Amino acid sequence: MSIDVSQFLDTFYEESFEGLDIMESELLELDVGAADQDSINTIFRAAHSIKGGSGTFGLNAVASFTHVLETLLDEMRDGKRNVTQPAVDLMLTSVDVLREMLNALKTGQDIDAEHAAEVQQQLERLLKGGEEPDNDVSGVDHTSLSDHPEVMVGSGWHIRFKPLSHLFKTGNDPVRLFEELSDLGTIQVKVNDSGLPSFADIDPEDCFLSWEIEYIGDADEAQIRDVFAWVDDDCELELTIIGGEQKATTVETVAVAPVAAPASKTTAPAAPAPVAKAAAVAAAQPKEAPPIAPPKTEEKSAVARKAAPPSTESGSIRVGIDKVDALINMVGELVITQSMLNQLGEDFTMDKVQRLQEGLAELEHHTRELQENVMRIRMLPISFAFNRFPRLVHDLSQKMGKNVELKLSGENTELDKTVMEKIGDPLVHLVRNALDHGIEKPEVRASLGKPAVATLHLNAYHQGGNIVIEISDDGAGLNTEKIKNKAIEKGLINAGDELSAEKVNELIFYPGFSTADQISDVSGRGVGMDVVKKNIKDLSGAIEVLSIPGKGSRFTIRLPLTLAILDGQLVRLGDQTYIVPLVSIIESLQIRKENVKSIASDSELYRLRDEYVPILRLHKVFNTKCDNKELINGLLVVVEGDGQLAGIFVDDLLGQQQVVIKSLESNFKRVDGLSGATILGDGTVALILDIPGLVKLSKERIKKRAAASAAA
Repeated sequence: MSIDVSQFLDTFYEESFEGLDIMESELLELDVGAADQDSINTIFRAAHSIKGGSGTFGLNAVASFTHVLETLLDEMRDGKRNVTQPAVDLMLTSVDVLREMLNALKTGQDIDAEHAAEVQQQLERLLKGGEEPDNDVSGVDHTSLSDHPEVMVGSGWHIRFKPLSHLFKTGNDPVRLFEELSDLGTIQVKVNDSGLPSFADIDPEDCFLSWEIEYIGDADEAQIRDVFAWVDDDCELELTIIGGEQKATTVETVAVAPVAAPASKTTAPAAPAPVAKAAAVAAAQPKEAPPIAPPKTEEKSAVARKAAPPSTESGSIRVGIDKVDALINMVGELVITQSMLNQLGEDFTMDKVQRLQEGLAELEHHTRELQENVMRIRMLPISFAFNRFPRLVHDLSQKMGKNVELKLSGENTELDKTVMEKIGDPLVHLVRNALDHGIEKPEVRASLGKPAVATLHLNAYHQGGNIVIEISDDGAGLNTEKIKNKAIEKGLINAGDELSAEKVNELIFYPGFSTADQISDVSGRGVGMDVVKKNIKDLSGAIEVLSIPGKGSRFTIRLPLTLAILDGQLVRLGDQTYIVPLVSIIESLQIRKENVKSIASDSELYRLRDEYVPILRLHKVFNTKCDNKELINGLLVVVEGDGQLAGIFVDDLLGQQQVVIKSLESNFKRVDGLSGATILGDGTVALILDIPGLVKLSKERIKKRAAASAAA
């Protein structure tokens, strides 16, 4: 029986990417010259797991690259090499290369071998010519045959292979290794049974044998090592070139039981262990089944493509066991309530009405709790979005010659996975803008009496039914005067317009607007901020900007916790029911005739305290029937959309309820002014109003009517 290892590839990729995130985060936290030993161990374990897993699945290019990186980390954790800034920067570049390689393999594309080889050579040069160890405790020769081209290829190799006792328990079989080795040339194998105990003391699951192998062929050290890469943790391996005195590699022993990962300085998932999982799967197979063998090098692309074809993209969420337990408990409560209602229905009499009502109320309560627990499963901490910024700030601040300290708070604040995925790009642009436009260079900050190190702060917290994300810095703030002059130049406002600083600052969200004096690869082309606002609006959110010249600026984003469910106000218009998102409603009121003002182009305004609010007649927008055409006989729902107030004229207000949003675009087509639909309790369909879109649509209709009136 053979095992298709491709079924485990998705898990391997997911855990490897998590491992790379851990490596990147810890590398950014390393103190040059006095690095924390726990951090180095965490980085080493993540790299080691990726190397082992890639070897298991025959991804030899990844295994070979990671092996060199792991060697460098091993010297650091053993105290034989100091942590220097060039080494940290090179390891960060190596993390990028590994991420690119794994992404290419996952999507069935070709690896950029040239770039990977270039960075690998830099790692090897660092190993060869780097700092001398403070004290050589082992005398181990860490040089590779690749550093000695005169002995790269000979007539063959003498290989001493001694497995650790637990090798068989991991599902590995030396015979399969020897078969793999024989594909590279001719081998002669001699078994050493000197470690074999007496028959009475033999544990059939332990390995007591070792082997001496004579290999004749043209394979170099790297090719020989690739054969044994997937048992690298479980053996002692010694290679000696035949016909020469140069020893290729001294004994390399790896501890059997790695120490548990210490608590990290930054919130991050546990280090991945894809090899252990694959080995556990193999060990669980029947004893007569052959173990998992790594695919040959030429087969690896096919395996990767089979596991993850480019045309399919699957997502996954890691769910805590506490959430699963809560869900199971709620299902149990529902089953009990259903059983009670069934018993009432079997022999129902009017004296049981009260018990029926109590049962239905209990059913409603349990259903609501079940709904909330199901939604919690989709909730992820925003640290998944925040974790990309330490590296981004590190790279950009170095490139711009600025000293910036990034502060993250509220990383455990949870929001829906879909919202998380869509908010990433807007956050990246806001952070890049803060680094480029907001934060000054150290010499400028010093002249202003500011600390040389600037602060960029990302904060997240819950507020009502929303999540609030703040991006703030202590830089120069927005140049309101420069923004105003640029807006006048572009014809967005008139020179005589009296606008508050807040209104002027909001002009940066206008498409194509930029105050940058020169275009760079970071910003200055006038694209980005308008896209930021559009993406946030698409998430039914809003963005505000507050800036104090010379002190800094703060961008505040408000988003719904989930895009799947919303709290809505049901309103009636004729025989149609519409839903207005509660988050958009300011107030509802009975219309008073004296507050209604009519203006040109068939437009109407309602005086609400100290301001006039445009009235939107839904029956005109959607061309439907209504009961009341006279305003005094209807109701006005005052809403806010896109920073502006509007009054929606409806026939009646119904109840409030949570509704599950169904996409109109995927089930029918996009309709302006509507964000989706839902099914009510009586089975009828209700349309959900898109308030910003509705305001925009109404403005366009007024302009068209005005143009038609002028033409007439």
